[in-house]
Formats: sequence, structure tokens, C-alpha cells
Amino acid sequence: MEDFTVGSVVKGIVTGIESYGIFVKLENGYTGLIHISEITEKYVKNIKNYAKIDETIYVEIKEIDERAKKCILSVKGLNYRINPNRKVRESVRGFTPLRQHLPIWIQEKYQELHKNDD
Repeated sequence: MEDFTVGSVVKGIVTGIESYGIFVKLENGYTGLIHISEITEKYVKNIKNYAKIDETIYVEIKEIDERAKKCILSVKGLNYRINPNRKVRESVRGFTPLRQHLPIWIQEKYQELHKNDD
């Protein structure tokens, strides 16, 4: 369960897009609206360029109505779009230390497991 407090960033699923905002389904029956003014500082010509139905996005909670289970949300300043196809890129040094140590760790674990076999 995600932390539903004002200022927290949580995942949600886009359920609707209107000219004035984006509707988002959150966990535990909560829903929210990202008003068009909470998408970006820039002018929003076509709100459909910012989200798609069924897309999972990150949202910041601005206000919570506990009784109604409704939230006012924002994506301003967030890298809110989740790209499931994004791959982790290896840096120059990258995973080299792990790659170098892996055979050692495997050998140590193998010896530990087979210590009692002797």
C-alpha cells in the first residue's frame, strides 16, 4: 500500500482524460484529478499529449479528501511517465565490480554449502 499523505508521490492509472484534466485511479479505492494547470508550467494545447488511458504514471498528492477518497493531484516538475521498456544503461565503470566479484562469491558460497559434505 502506498503512502497517502500530502506531498507524497504515488503510482496511479489514468482512467479518463477531459479538456480540463486527467483522472487517475489510485490504490485502496482512491481517485484523483490532475487539473490542466497541474500538468506543466507551459501552455497545454492538447491534454491528450500528456497521458493515455490505462497508462501508469507517478502523481504528487496535493490534497486529500479522506471521506470521499478523492485527491487533487499534480505532475508538475515530476518525471511522471513510466516507461516499462526502459533499460538500465551501464555506465563506463558500470557493473564491472560486481562482474569481477561474482565468481568469488559463487565459489565462497559453494564451499560453504559443501563444507559439511567432507
